[in-house]
Amino acid sequence: MLPAGWAVTVFSQFMKSLYSMEDGNGPQSFSFLKHELPVRICNIMKEINLLPEKLLQMPSARTVKGWYQQTLEDLLEFEDSDDKCINLNTKFTEQLITIRNRHSNVVETMAQAVLEMRESYEYDQHEENNIQYFLNRFYISRISIRMLINQHTLLFGSAPKTHPRHIGSIDPNTDVVSVVADAYDSAKFLCDQYYLASPDVEIKTINSKDDSNNIHIVYVPSHLYHILFELFKNSMRAVMEHKGPSATDFPKIKVLITKGQQDLTIRMSDEGGGIPRTQIDQLFNYMYTTAPTHLNLVSLPFHLWLYAKYFHGDLTLTSMEGYGTDALIYLKVLSSEANELLPIYNHAVNRHYRANLTVSDWSSPMGGFRSLSLNSSRHF
Repeated sequence: MLPAGWAVTVFSQFMKSLYSMEDGNGPQSFSFLKHELPVRICNIMKEINLLPEKLLQMPSARTVKGWYQQTLEDLLEFEDSDDKCINLNTKFTEQLITIRNRHSNVVETMAQAVLEMRESYEYDQHEENNIQYFLNRFYISRISIRMLINQHTLLFGSAPKTHPRHIGSIDPNTDVVSVVADAYDSAKFLCDQYYLASPDVEIKTINSKDDSNNIHIVYVPSHLYHILFELFKNSMRAVMEHKGPSATDFPKIKVLITKGQQDLTIRMSDEGGGIPRTQIDQLFNYMYTTAPTHLNLVSLPFHLWLYAKYFHGDLTLTSMEGYGTDALIYLKVLSSEANELLPIYNHAVNRHYRANLTVSDWSSPMGGFRSLSLNSSRHF
């Protein structure tokens, strides 16, 4: 077995193997994961070491780094093991469950590390950009690792199968409308508890592939539910606070689901007052969303869009300040196109972290072709 320090260098030289929605874990799952998981772990550990020292020395960052180090050591125990040994397969599955539990609070702990750094040090734009760049890659790497672990443990673990139709965590016939309704009901329950009322939902479907209003795709229902639940919570909160405590009638949250040849799109529209355009990008900025001074704003989990990105989808927000916000979720219709989107570690990544701060070539931080102000007293 390689020492963990050497393993980081060795395994990080390999490209990750892509996992596809069409793949099914077979007898080779153990053989695949005992090599693939160390590659993914080592790739992200190499990037952790390129982070600003200000962040790395934070207690929460050291905790996260320690978790990954321990996980790598646990996985390396199986590096040269016999794939066909039933006892080793069982032990490996149990170890994966331990690893999954160990990493269950990684997102919150890394967010705490960023907050600790904010409170302890000044930082420049280059450091902020590197942290933003890293965390996007770090969190989508975590999603991918967790996905592989869940697939193996659900298929080959001892826990009873709660969804007989599912292949691990993948539903080959995900009922999108049902997932939307479940997410709404859960968010409504919380909204009713806090505000003693909640906006209704209106769901409309358009299926351009056939005449049926039923919309099904191959997907991970838990990922879609997580995205929708958080969006519903924020839309409900926005509507309730925009209308105020004296209101008795609230505009519906409207959900439109369309299925085309390539994309399945879910648009969630609310009339919650909207968000200033200058703050849209900041909603997905890790340095911004972990700051307590901004907690009064509509708050989305900063890594939420990565769940859509993971299988080559997307999540975008469009807002009209004073009126409301549209959230659009894009998913792949064809499972053959729903491959993992994974960060790769190479020399270009190394150069990105070490590059000097680039001076802005725009007159305004907003960029674009804006050299005149509407408040300017000089007119042409």
